[in-house]
Amino acid sequence: MFFRDRFFDMCRSSCLPAPMFPMTLRSLIVAVTILTVGAVGVALGAQPSEAEIAAWSLAGPLEKEAFAFRAEFWEKELKPQVGKAVRVQLFKGNDYRFCIAVPTKSGVRITATVLDSDGKPMGSLQSVEEGWGVVLSFKPKKTDVYAIAVRQTEPQTGKAVSCVILTGYQ
Repeated sequence: MFFRDRFFDMCRSSCLPAPMFPMTLRSLIVAVTILTVGAVGVALGAQPSEAEIAAWSLAGPLEKEAFAFRAEFWEKELKPQVGKAVRVQLFKGNDYRFCIAVPTKSGVRITATVLDSDGKPMGSLQSVEEGWGVVLSFKPKKTDVYAIAVRQTEPQTGKAVSCVILTGYQ
């Protein structure tokens, strides 16, 4: 309390009225915080991972075919002995493309499939020649929750790498 009272006494003795100064200070603090958080966000978002760049390179041609890709994407570490499964809500009537990639120069080859609620594999797969990326196509016959399962094809020679899944639809 003593510090606060002393602070307001100093404010009263200055040219600014006391009620206006705290509001101005508060506004200044909010503005600086917003600018700082925004700058950190831009700095963090400015460097996409190699896997993200690879996945977007697969999505580019599909965007020209009128596929809309979600801005958010899934990115996790893909280990040699353990695959990953990501749950997705898919809607009947939409045509989906999942662009899945690891860093192009990692030497890791991947494969993927869509699994229905019974674990039955579905969808058609198109791999890049080097194996670092795949485009998984799927048109669900019913609206449901599915899983996109990704794994390394050669787990004995693989290594842990970052993996990205982009979802596009039309």
